[in-house]
Amino acid sequence: MSKQVLLIEDEPNIIEAISFILSRDGWVVKTHSNGADAVNAVRDRKPDVVILDVMLPGKSGYDILRELRADPMTEALPVLMLTARGQTKDREIAERAGCDAFMSKPFSNADMLDTVRALAAK
Repeated sequence: MSKQVLLIEDEPNIIEAISFILSRDGWVVKTHSNGADAVNAVRDRKPDVVILDVMLPGKSGYDILRELRADPMTEALPVLMLTARGQTKDREIAERAGCDAFMSKPFSNADMLDTVRALAAK
């Protein structure tokens, strides 16, 4: 059975790129682009891995991640935080919120694939 990733991202070019990279590797890629109801999307879709953008309409990725970590159903779900702002403080905020991996945009296709595979293997 294919592994499923939920990509929570609002930039169409990023959605297209990540969907292509992962689906070519056999992943089922579902997407969601609104922060306000992203936690419900995670609960409904039950993905193996979540790729979560920091800046989303409705609610920040950091707040979404904190909610996921506070819920026993999703507290152990592997989450890759994705951000256009890759400064040290952004990484520290993401780590405090409980992310499993952190990646800055732009990213390499190989890094994206390697990171998602590693998260799924946890």
